[in-house]
Amino acid sequence: MPKAAPPTRLQAALPFLHWPRPTPRSLRDDLIAGLTVALLVVPQALAYAQLAGVPAYHGLYAALLPAVVGVLFGSSALLSTGPVALTSLLTAASVGALAAPGTGAFVANVMLLALLSGLIQVGLGLARAGVLLNLLSRPVLVGFINAAALVIALSQLPALLGLQVSAEGGIAAATWRLLGQATSAHGLTLACGGLALALLLLFKRFAPRWPGVLLMAVFITLLSQFSGYAAAGGAVVGRIPEGLPGLAWPAMSWAALVALLPAAFVVALVSFAEAMASCKVIAAKTRTPWNENQELIGQGLAKMVAAFCQAMPVSGSFSRSALYLGSHARSGLAPLFSAACVLAVLLWFTPLLHHLPQAALAAMIIMAVANLIDLRALRSAWQAHRDDGLAALLTFGATLAFAPAIQNGILVGIVFSLAAFIYRRMLPRFELQLLDTQGVLRPADAARASALAPAVAGVLRFDAALFFANAWVFEAALLRLEREHPGLKVIVLRAQGINLLDATGVEVLRGLLRQLRERGVALWLSNAKPQFLSVARRTGLLAEFGPGCVYDSDELAFAAVQAGATVPLQTRP
Repeated sequence: MPKAAPPTRLQAALPFLHWPRPTPRSLRDDLIAGLTVALLVVPQALAYAQLAGVPAYHGLYAALLPAVVGVLFGSSALLSTGPVALTSLLTAASVGALAAPGTGAFVANVMLLALLSGLIQVGLGLARAGVLLNLLSRPVLVGFINAAALVIALSQLPALLGLQVSAEGGIAAATWRLLGQATSAHGLTLACGGLALALLLLFKRFAPRWPGVLLMAVFITLLSQFSGYAAAGGAVVGRIPEGLPGLAWPAMSWAALVALLPAAFVVALVSFAEAMASCKVIAAKTRTPWNENQELIGQGLAKMVAAFCQAMPVSGSFSRSALYLGSHARSGLAPLFSAACVLAVLLWFTPLLHHLPQAALAAMIIMAVANLIDLRALRSAWQAHRDDGLAALLTFGATLAFAPAIQNGILVGIVFSLAAFIYRRMLPRFELQLLDTQGVLRPADAARASALAPAVAGVLRFDAALFFANAWVFEAALLRLEREHPGLKVIVLRAQGINLLDATGVEVLRGLLRQLRERGVALWLSNAKPQFLSVARRTGLLAEFGPGCVYDSDELAFAAVQAGATVPLQTRP
């Protein structure tokens, strides 16, 4: 099979130009997959709009043009771009402090948040800075997703019970107030929400391949319409404007820009982490490459388009992308067909959604986020490293404590992870050893019996970059070796673990060379990496070591020590 030609520069900028040429069979598969996902995305879009705090039809807007732009300019052709639970919750949390949900000011700020987060992603992609998104470590993301899923589920309980509960005081206080009012729940709403949950559970258990969300929504909507659910006090989606969304520049003010910028960074970070997880799965299943910087551009442009077509911030959906794979989609035409179905709904079928109960939407959201809870991942992070476990637990706790402002929780996790990373680099692993006359290395701190051969050299192994943050640890370790073993005439620095040497490290080594020489001790260098030697050569440090003090391997250095062990070291080798 001939190897595929690499994409041209134009194809790299416009990935859809690199899609395979369609065939009748691939068109059929893409059409079926697109229709299948559309049956899921329509009710999901309405539910996630409710979660984001905007009218339901804004969710349909988010599943139209942003989905088209995301697939055309992203690197992963089967990534389903549109409304998702986590990004919707972040949206509501970020804008809730500036305006009341559902108001015109709230919607305007949601659109501004979409624009800002999109600009951040496009900027990172154009700067080829996708690697910066690794600031969001896996333990932090795990802690945040688990806490956010719990917050999402709790936030949907009022809609499921037919109650109005103030979110003042945080999620814990709101939940406590909700429990106090539970006896006042609207019976018909509770029955509707319970039935919706039961149907979703039954479809998941006994018919997982069926479009359970759609079938439940159709059944509950028909039941609502013919039973007079709305007239009896049940909340429904209501009127959805027919036709396409109008294009408009997002309203903005300097105060809103400043207030939303940190939240926009978190939305850009978290939403791309969601998209990236899906892209990796798609690439593995289809054996096709993907480019994180190009995907950043695609996802960012999708958010920017969402801002101009009255939609909320979007992201890549893991469940819908997996459905594309399961439906044997062949190319990016499948998401385009899915968007075409959403367009048809907006143009002709919105009246059919009028009687869809909001309790059913709450049930959809709760079922969707239940799959996000993964307590085993929290335990795995702790088992891997204590700092990872602390980062996950701290993020989890901070997200719950700050809820509904959950974006603060992930910022806490990022700051802790960076602080832990810097702290670990400040206290690196090192090992002090002694080399005896028999050529045997033994720990410097071990008890030394008189029967052991006398030490002729000290050895310091330093397994870290030697830079400003840990140079003092290196200096203290080497001087400790010299101070506690005054009979030594040579100290060998095993430098194979030092992969970085900065200006501070150079000056510390230079100072140690001079101090040790004044005390009659030679400092030798063994097994140094090319990058270490390059810096040492440019700065003149290598010349200060002098001839006979730099060895290509530990063995050569130790052999030289033993060869000169019986010779006084008044003259340096």
